[in-house]
Amino acid sequence: MRAIWTGAITFGLVNVPVKAYSAVEDHDISFHQVHDADGGRIRYERRCEVCGKKVEYKNIDKAYEEDDKTVIMTDEDFESLPESDNDEIEVVQFVPSNQVDPIMLENTYYLEPAGKSPKSYLLLRQTLEKTDRTAIVTFALRHKTRLGALRVRGKVLVLQGLLWADEVRDVDFKGTKSRAKISDKELELAGALVDQFASDFTPEKFEDDYQIELRKLIDAKLEAGDTIDTEATFGEHPEDESADEAEVVDLMEALKASLDKKRGTKKPAKKSGTKKSSKSA
Repeated sequence: MRAIWTGAITFGLVNVPVKAYSAVEDHDISFHQVHDADGGRIRYERRCEVCGKKVEYKNIDKAYEEDDKTVIMTDEDFESLPESDNDEIEVVQFVPSNQVDPIMLENTYYLEPAGKSPKSYLLLRQTLEKTDRTAIVTFALRHKTRLGALRVRGKVLVLQGLLWADEVRDVDFKGTKSRAKISDKELELAGALVDQFASDFTPEKFEDDYQIELRKLIDAKLEAGDTIDTEATFGEHPEDESADEAEVVDLMEALKASLDKKRGTKKPAKKSGTKKSSKSA
């Protein structure tokens, strides 16, 4: 696994250096689109609706529309925001674990101790276990301020993204307010049915039947020779080669420039253990 974020958990004056890794991966088989007549790849181009020219990623900005007016936001605009380059997971609350509503949970990340000594990491982990609490945190990832829940899974600290309160919809379904009478006998029968299916949750016993059968179907086509040459799906466009090469060169230059800029603005690394600043909890 490759770390997607490096920083530190902070609570009070304690600083816990960590690396974050995506905790899950998608097992779905990926497809690309082809022309049904000849099997050629379908290519989507980024083309400007004003000048009609093809546009490279480095020349694309984001825009927000409101009341027939559009505001264009550049990379520099986003980098100027206070949380765009924050490398801290700041603990703001320790709450009873049962108060975190599962509907608010988003992506999950494993946190690995990154300092010279894992002592502060172990301290936080054991504190959460002993108190049966979940740490509510704020952090920034991919230029967005996020809310999260920090908890323990086995021997690893896990960070789970949380939706903001205003992102969870309120509902008012008419049927939930029904005054239909449920008899004691109906409740008894329903309880008996639940007992028949009652067991401990064992996720490893469940499989994605669709993906399994899809894989079998693909393997059968491969074995039967029901295939075409992959290179043939791209077709031949010699007149575009010089343009493609130029695009690759431009992209490399853009990447190098971005790396140089990032290195020039990189913050000094924080030390593990106890923070020396006067910041209060």
